[in-house]
Amino acid sequence: MALINLRLMAKQQTGTIKTVRVGGEMGLRIREMGLVPGTEITIQGRAPLNDPVALRVMGGTLTLRNNEADYIMVEVADPPQPPRKECC
Repeated sequence: MALINLRLMAKQQTGTIKTVRVGGEMGLRIREMGLVPGTEITIQGRAPLNDPVALRVMGGTLTLRNNEADYIMVEVADPPQPPRKECC
């Protein structure tokens, strides 16, 4: 199991939220959406410029901006692999 930032998760990758590292209004907002430690999430997709990201959480879909996703650490079975460059 690897611990990665939610922003780095790949499409269709599933993981469990381990920490939300922000307080104040943004931290409250994130937690009120159900993004709390122990919650399982799946990346549904991303907008064309990779912001925002769509998540599947507790049977619903929500979107987060990358600056919000940066505060969430997720435990995943397999870390995302860097894209391969094709030769010639």
